Amino acid sequence: YPSEFLMQKITEDNQIPVHLRVSVSLQYVAGLKGRALVEFFHSNIAEVENEELRHLMWSSVLFYKTPNVEVMACVLLSTKAIYFLLDDSFIHADEHQSDFWNKENSDCENSSFHLSCCFVLKLNDLQSVNVGLFDQYFRITGHSADHIVTCLTRDSYNTHTFIQQLMAVLSLLARTPSPEPVDKDFYSEFGNKNTGKMENYELIHSSRVKFIYPNEEEIGDLAFLVAEKMDGLTNLPSLNILLYVLAFQVNHLEGSAQNTSSLQPKTLILTSSDLFLFDEDYISYPLPEFAKEPPKRDKYQLADGRRIRDLDRVLMGYQTYPQALTFVFDDLQNQDLMQNLTLDHFGE
Repeated sequence: YPSEFLMQKITEDNQIPVHLRVSVSLQYVAGLKGRALVEFFHSNIAEVENEELRHLMWSSVLFYKTPNVEVMACVLLSTKAIYFLLDDSFIHADEHQSDFWNKENSDCENSSFHLSCCFVLKLNDLQSVNVGLFDQYFRITGHSADHIVTCLTRDSYNTHTFIQQLMAVLSLLARTPSPEPVDKDFYSEFGNKNTGKMENYELIHSSRVKFIYPNEEEIGDLAFLVAEKMDGLTNLPSLNILLYVLAFQVNHLEGSAQNTSSLQPKTLILTSSDLFLFDEDYISYPLPEFAKEPPKRDKYQLADGRRIRDLDRVLMGYQTYPQALTFVFDDLQNQDLMQNLTLDHFGE
């Protein structure tokens, strides 16, 4: 251990997304290759001597206790735990996090020493994994609110690869077997619909960790929500969601010294007639078992919505992935302009 193939794969995956900024300490990690990366893991991160590094992924993450702070992390999967190597700036982003992280003020802030903190979720504490719509993100749930993390991969391939690697690692865990299930008849097995809605698809792994996938009703609920935001202008049965993607809205900061831009996470939803941007809660839904009250905000909050017929042109950048798109709409205050002109000029 490790094999040449694994070291090559981990080296290839060790690349920070170009559009996201990270601290110097994480840039150092991203510069490590091959055996140096594995040695760094064993000497600085691994908690047990005989654990093996199996997968590496860079992703934005959200914590249940701090749902408004999205932070870049290097996610390391070993045969014992999932490690989230975090930017040190995350600690100072919110005063409410001091209890969560239990961190003393360090004396090395002004020195050349760069600190990263590592959040550890042991595989034995893992209870369920919720995969988001179209594999754009996934949520890992442990036994308490401190052990709920959402990885916003914004990439179905990265999500799929991580889930496959996680299942493979969980298969190595020695857990006590579940008791033998009681034989059920057909009607009790498939007729338990007390909730009135179809449950999500669940796959219970041999390690007893649940992998929960969204069903088609979630798309139906989303379509209904979108139709509500459109003030009933569209016939609901004919409303189709053509695209659901986690993206960033670019806000240019003109006042700064350099012409920089900030990225605001948004959920983009395209229907046959409209383009919507939503602020979505990726961490609170579905409610964890220990939650005593619903979240303070809805899962989807409308940030902006425009009609496709008002779309004037789409500008595409020439850079490689991630692609920047600029949608230019006709900026009309009154959407039904022609109708009002007719009333004003040719009738009372």
